[in-house]
Amino acid sequence: MSTQGLLAKGVPALQPAWLLFVKIAILVLSIIILGLAAWALSIFGGLASGLGYSGGAAGFAVFVTIWTFIVYGGTIAIEMVATHLFYRIAGVVLYSLSIIFWLTAWAYAASQASTWNSAASLFGDFGGGFDNSFKKEGSALGAVAGLGALVWILSIVHFVFFIKAALADSEGSGANNAELGQVKPAEFVQPAPVQAAYPQQQYPQQPQQPQQQYAVQQPYATQ
Repeated sequence: MSTQGLLAKGVPALQPAWLLFVKIAILVLSIIILGLAAWALSIFGGLASGLGYSGGAAGFAVFVTIWTFIVYGGTIAIEMVATHLFYRIAGVVLYSLSIIFWLTAWAYAASQASTWNSAASLFGDFGGGFDNSFKKEGSALGAVAGLGALVWILSIVHFVFFIKAALADSEGSGANNAELGQVKPAEFVQPAPVQAAYPQQQYPQQPQQPQQQYAVQQPYATQ
């Protein structure tokens, strides 16, 4: 293996086909997380804006899901319609950032979910219905944290196998004939039939007869 494969262009020829389904799973989970984060923001905006809290984890989760749509959705499109435009080093950078973003997102959401659940227990003794809203906020962020951790794991799995396939294809041969990790079989060219060479039979040449020369007679005699 050579690191030259990370600098080549084209989809790695040895990339497993099931990585496509990992990307699709990441996108589907991101849509669900986007909905949960939006719900958390809606509860948060009407409830705790006056308590000095910020949108923090939910807002960052929205950003990360949009980032994921661009990165993974864009790479799927390029792998399908324009494999020669796939720069592997760009994929390495984008996938690495995605892993970092998802780690931050689910850890941040888990921390704020714990804070809201603690607040629900604290304000539950005072009544006023605040504990119910705090529980909703904590539940929404807890779900964001759980699904975000799953997306984070899938992102790592995809990244590891992508790097492995890229290192195994140092020449970038996947740029021309690989699509989603599948190498198109080369067309079979039927060889032209070989004609047997036969010795040419030489025939004896007949001797040429000498040509007789005749005097040209003038039609009229000159005087």
